Amino acid sequence: MTTRLYTHPIYLEHLTPAGHPERPDRLRAIERVLSDERFDRLDRKQSPEGDAATILYAHPEDYVERIRTVIPEEGLGRIDSDTTVSPKSWLAALTAIGAANAAVDDVFSGAADNVFVASRPPGHHAEKVTAMGFCLFNNAAIAARHAQKAHGAERVAIVDWDVHHGNGTQDIFWDDPSVLYCSTHQMPLFPGTGAKNETGAGNIVNAPLAAQTGGDVFRDAFLSRVLPAIDDFRPDLIIISAGFDAHHRDPLAEINLNEDDFDWATGELMSRAERWSGNRLVSLLEGGYDLQGLAFSVAAHVDRLMKG
Repeated sequence: MTTRLYTHPIYLEHLTPAGHPERPDRLRAIERVLSDERFDRLDRKQSPEGDAATILYAHPEDYVERIRTVIPEEGLGRIDSDTTVSPKSWLAALTAIGAANAAVDDVFSGAADNVFVASRPPGHHAEKVTAMGFCLFNNAAIAARHAQKAHGAERVAIVDWDVHHGNGTQDIFWDDPSVLYCSTHQMPLFPGTGAKNETGAGNIVNAPLAAQTGGDVFRDAFLSRVLPAIDDFRPDLIIISAGFDAHHRDPLAEINLNEDDFDWATGELMSRAERWSGNRLVSLLEGGYDLQGLAFSVAAHVDRLMKG
């Protein structure tokens, strides 16, 4: 089992205000934990810069230009109360997209069985025409479209276990039955979407979790809703929106998962990728704001990806 890792120093140069939870230290914590000798077999690559034209797979051109124009020459620019940009944010976002698309290329070419992309800014809150929730462009949505356009994938499944609902991914694929979107998330919580009755064209599967939910309820949501949906859909590729803020240490939510839960969920999705997708699985970092919880969870996730 070949597991590839993409990351890049440019991600550290997407700056946020002091005290902001989505900060460069998140990637530093991941880098430290993945430097352990048990990860020596990881196939480490530097993320390539993406093609700006691929952003149009998920966002209209006027939106892309609007984001480009808000990037400041110095200091910080503000999109909303939570979402800020700095001089290198455009390049960081473009490189995150480049890594996501390269990961798709890798699993379709056989260069890797699965890929983890440690990038920022995250993406799953970015709607077609709205940046929000720390997100500028929807990396998972762009990667799914890239799989369809470049590799002829007929069906792509996106599984989002971030503790916040991926309103952006749901918005982009709301009426597109060629993409399955499954999400486990705390509700009520930001951004306020993700009810069970939000089903799109029958391709949206939401499994909201109550505050203080533990791993048993999370696993049941996977077993009863997410995994059967994947089996019915039979995807050519599985993309994980891998947020780790459902960890019990995380300051932005009240779900009580631990590293074993992320290890288990990873294994379940790998078994579906083996069954339906020729092992093709791409994992993209989303949230996770307690540095220890994030590091330990990523370590468990990547270790499982490597073990097969």
